[in-house]
Amino acid sequence: MTDEKRQLRWLVLNYLVSEGLLSARRALALQEAGGELFPPDDELLVLARLRPAARQKLQSRELLARAEAELEKLAKKEYTLLPFEDARYPRLLREIVEPPPVLYCLGQPDILNWAAVAVVGSRKPSAYGRIMADRLSGALAACGLVVVSGLARGVDTLAHRGALRGGRTVAVLGSGLENIYPRENRMLAEKIAETGAVISEFPLDSEPLGFHFPLRNRVISGMSLACLVIEASLKSGALITARLAADQGREVLAVPGPVDSDLSRGTNWLIKQGARLVESVEDILMELPSPWKEAALSRLTEKSRSAPELQGREKEVYQALPETSVIHIDDLSDKIQISVAELLTVLLALEMKDLVVQEAGKFFRRRT
Repeated sequence: MTDEKRQLRWLVLNYLVSEGLLSARRALALQEAGGELFPPDDELLVLARLRPAARQKLQSRELLARAEAELEKLAKKEYTLLPFEDARYPRLLREIVEPPPVLYCLGQPDILNWAAVAVVGSRKPSAYGRIMADRLSGALAACGLVVVSGLARGVDTLAHRGALRGGRTVAVLGSGLENIYPRENRMLAEKIAETGAVISEFPLDSEPLGFHFPLRNRVISGMSLACLVIEASLKSGALITARLAADQGREVLAVPGPVDSDLSRGTNWLIKQGARLVESVEDILMELPSPWKEAALSRLTEKSRSAPELQGREKEVYQALPETSVIHIDDLSDKIQISVAELLTVLLALEMKDLVVQEAGKFFRRRT
């Protein structure tokens, strides 16, 4: 069987899976069994136990024509098709109950087998949640880990941006690669693909349908060593990802929050159920299996040793900045009795050293 014909088989089977006409496991069994699919021979139809709608689609050759057109588009757009049998298909994802028959990839497919941590959470995080998502994702990436998230608004977007500052990230879509969702993250997706990857199990033109997102979540958790939840209500989709991670045998971790905040009810509940409480990147690294734990901790130690030592005003200002919140420049000026003009100069120097972040409205915080 030629490589092209094999790819066409994978695409056709994946269409049946994406339309709910065939389970992923049965699709994998059919591909393994071989046999003629265009049109399907009688023996294959008996083995597949296909629904009438699936049989009709295969026998009409409608799906084959669609696969041929998509394969041509894949080549033109420089996307990579990763069938289950491809060596670059994520190794951990192969282990889950219903792995996608194929993945469509924009970017660097080899990164999909790097050690990864999933970071998920609320689409409308608080200021505290935004800081923690940026901080922890950046720190994980700086330790050589890939941050995996879903490109959604809120914590997902912050996780990707934080990871890009220190390393690489993978975005898993609930739509096709030709239909990036949400639209405002298209440029972010392109940036991610430069050093990381944007992937989807859905055909290129697929819309972001509601039932796609729980399916996407199993891929986020399935290709990761651990799943970190940062702010989530009790009805948040992030809790679905956490449950899937637990079912897949992955470590589940959560950042605690105020007991009177709806955004903390989900994460605090996870901690009550046994999720690891996370206050720092070290808490995450300690839960990773060997040898990834030791390698990441070693990178973290090297980074702390190479951190620039501050003197004088820079040290004074940096130490006055809060670790888990922001402070307005006027309040900071009052706190350490330095004029705003001088303070701006010092803060700019700290920003140049990548130690301080300025938020909108002249609010500042540490970058950790």
